[in-house]
Amino acid sequence: MKFNIESPVADYPILEVIQAKHIADYVLEITFNDGISNRIDFRDFLSGSSHPEIRKYLDQSLFLTFEVKDGNVIWNDHDLIFPLADLYSGKIS
Repeated sequence: MKFNIESPVADYPILEVIQAKHIADYVLEITFNDGISNRIDFRDFLSGSSHPEIRKYLDQSLFLTFEVKDGNVIWNDHDLIFPLADLYSGKIS
């Protein structure tokens, strides 16, 4: 008996961030390779954290150092990074 197993994942592209643009304060507009864009306000996440390595991004000049790398939005060489699923849903926690 021979089985032919096809991966359903092969039919879907890997989700990636292709652009992140600063809109205002702590809001970024993040665009994905499937055409979906979300505006995400990071202020509540940053100000709600008690961890100093996260809270330091409340410094606007440090927050603005984000970049798109390897299909995600990162800060300071992966010092701060969010799961793609959270960015895609528009809800970070």
